[in-house]
Amino acid sequence: MFSLSTTRAQCLRRAYPRSIRQSWRFQPPRRHATATAIPTGATGNTDHVEPTESLSNVLESGFIDLKPNEGLLFYDNIYPVFSAFLDTRFIPVRLDQISSAEKLIKYSIPKEFPIKVNQVIPRVKEGGAFVKFVKPANTTDREVEQQMQNLLQQNKIRPWYSPFGQVRCFLVEGRPWLEDLQRFPAARLKVEFEGQDVSPEQLYTTFRRFGRLIDINPLPKDSKELPRYAYLTFGKIRSATAARNCLHDLRIKTADGKETQLRILYSRTVKAHTIRKWIIDHPKIVLPIILAFIAAIAIAVFDPIRTFFVEAHITHSLDFGSKAWTWFKGAASTYLILNKKPGTEGSGDLSVLWEERKETVETLKSWLLETTETFIVVQGPRGSGKRDLVLGDVLKDWKHTLVFDCEPVQDGHGDAQIIRAAAAQVGYRPVFGWLNSINSWVDLAVQGTLGTSAGLSETLETQFTKILQNTATALKNVAISQRQKTDKDISLNDDEWLEAHPEKRPVVVIDNFLHRTDVAGEKIYQRLSDWAALLVSANVAHVIFMTNDVSFSKQLARSLPDRVFRTVMLGDASPEAAKRYVLSHIHSGMSDEEKSKEIEELDSSIDQLGGRLTDLEFLARRIRTGEMPAQAVSEIVKTSANEILKLYFLGDPAKRSYTKEQAWTLIKMFGNGKEDQLRYNEVLLHGIFSKGGEEAIQALEQAEFITIVSAEGRPWAIKPGKPVYRAAFRKLQSDKVLQAKLDIDVATELTKTETANVAKYETELTTLAQLPSKPWEIAARVSYLLKKLQASQVKIEQYEKEIGALKKILQSEF
Repeated sequence: MFSLSTTRAQCLRRAYPRSIRQSWRFQPPRRHATATAIPTGATGNTDHVEPTESLSNVLESGFIDLKPNEGLLFYDNIYPVFSAFLDTRFIPVRLDQISSAEKLIKYSIPKEFPIKVNQVIPRVKEGGAFVKFVKPANTTDREVEQQMQNLLQQNKIRPWYSPFGQVRCFLVEGRPWLEDLQRFPAARLKVEFEGQDVSPEQLYTTFRRFGRLIDINPLPKDSKELPRYAYLTFGKIRSATAARNCLHDLRIKTADGKETQLRILYSRTVKAHTIRKWIIDHPKIVLPIILAFIAAIAIAVFDPIRTFFVEAHITHSLDFGSKAWTWFKGAASTYLILNKKPGTEGSGDLSVLWEERKETVETLKSWLLETTETFIVVQGPRGSGKRDLVLGDVLKDWKHTLVFDCEPVQDGHGDAQIIRAAAAQVGYRPVFGWLNSINSWVDLAVQGTLGTSAGLSETLETQFTKILQNTATALKNVAISQRQKTDKDISLNDDEWLEAHPEKRPVVVIDNFLHRTDVAGEKIYQRLSDWAALLVSANVAHVIFMTNDVSFSKQLARSLPDRVFRTVMLGDASPEAAKRYVLSHIHSGMSDEEKSKEIEELDSSIDQLGGRLTDLEFLARRIRTGEMPAQAVSEIVKTSANEILKLYFLGDPAKRSYTKEQAWTLIKMFGNGKEDQLRYNEVLLHGIFSKGGEEAIQALEQAEFITIVSAEGRPWAIKPGKPVYRAAFRKLQSDKVLQAKLDIDVATELTKTETANVAKYETELTTLAQLPSKPWEIAARVSYLLKKLQASQVKIEQYEKEIGALKKILQSEF
């Protein structure tokens, strides 16, 4: 707007000589009105107008004096309407050096127009100007108005500040009041009546020619307020300014023939607390806008901060304490002895346990250097050393790693604790867990009030997904940060460079995957596996899953259904490796005589204990405290037996998918057999597993009570969940009272099963006996049912005898 006005002023300066413009003095449009007059004898072809003195008499009186032969026109849309005290639209108007009077006469009144203009009085505040003219002979004021309107309709003059509007002209019928008060134009007029009230119909007829009327609100008839008035609301503010300047102080006749004088004032619509009321009345519009605004601030402010902390967690750039200690230890190692004391846990040689797994370590390292877009899965029972193998050997020299442990996430109580645990795994901060709780209460209140949710609170899955998305962004930033400008492949984009350099990608280790398979955990695992699939598909990072669950492929196949996973199965250590591992822990600080004595007992002790790493470490700790291997193993077996009794036999049966009778049956089958494993299908043939046997076995495997061994794609054998459990099973069977109690429970369940069978057979026999005739064809069926009934009855009697004998044990033993 500013540049347009300046350019136009420059063009007009070139059109007029400087000598003509030197005598002009620009009067800025303030509260005063400046008048310009045509000298005597001037006609409509005047090129310019000589300025005259300010109309001090007009400002003092507030009215325009007219001679009997003079008329008054009001030209609208000459200036922008002054709608406020600080109106920036008047800045370009003040810079325009050409007077409004000259523009009005030069462009709107041609030389052949038969009127004589005496004076032009601008009304800058109201965006127009009054033109005082001499009436031509034999011409009325209405005819002059009509001719001027026709002329403006043919030659439409559009001001530069309003390209869609045009200059209008109206005859002034009243006596306009030219005040310079701080009253600004408005689209609403207050028309006061000095006399009788004017009807809305007559007001409409009088004011409609200035513009479209929105509403007419007369004062109620029973109101005693004086003076009487009515409110007229126009569609445009310029219509109101034209009506006020042309009809103020007008006298009109009412329906009864009496005159009423109109006093017209601007009336701004005062609405108290309009914005606040609108916000309260439109919550369905306001709340989403506020929510979007808050979300935009959170994304713009907090997301970069959180991504920075995740990157720092991956690169360990903020671990000043560990870096300082590393530097101090390296600098002082020459002068100080910083080794651990003899006899501590770290004094053993851990490498002896991993010698037989060197091939596995090399395989995992080679997979990390390939670009195959799939998961790496390390599966093994709890305590088999998966974490030490992956983090201690495979990734010890890898630059950037991120470990996500699912166990603390799954063990959290409530959404807030789960989110805090997940954020702690990746270094995601700040976390406003309390804010979501408040939002949930607000959302509930809004839903109860409006019937619809405000959407302020976020679900657990949404918050967890946000954490993973920020982590993915941080992982990519860390990988890309290793690019150098001097690289030969600097022309490649980021995705191509990541695909070409698998050794530069970070490694994400997801530990304890499928730690707990409940409903809430399944949703988290699904989000986690989908996120991992995105990382490997986009070549952002390598992903290694470490899990105890043998059914991991079902969960991961949902995220990568068309890929073959690279899997490493870890089992227990061999007896020789287990022996070397224990010896490496216990030989420090012992005499040769003590070493030889313990080695003699160690072979038989390890045979009972097995090769599970956690059990071997427990054995080594007990031996270092002074116990002999046989005594230490005995205590470990006793502890395991108590653990089995507490986990699988006590507690609420409703929380288990198996029965204690099924668990005890497996214990007896392991104790009676000479081999370390049971045939899978042989177990299913047992009567206690006749109903829901496979589901119960799978539930026992999930509870780590047993381990199912698969071969050629089918379940093949069943082993104890831990090697030490076999000795613990024998320990439990040696308790006569416990064995008698659980055997009674098993026999009772079997009796119930056979009793149900007998009832079924009897029902069918009764049905056959009620047939009207005895056809010979049913004889075979009757014989079959009788034999089955007899067999079930024999079993019931046998179980009853066993229960009776076992009850005698309970009555005689403690």
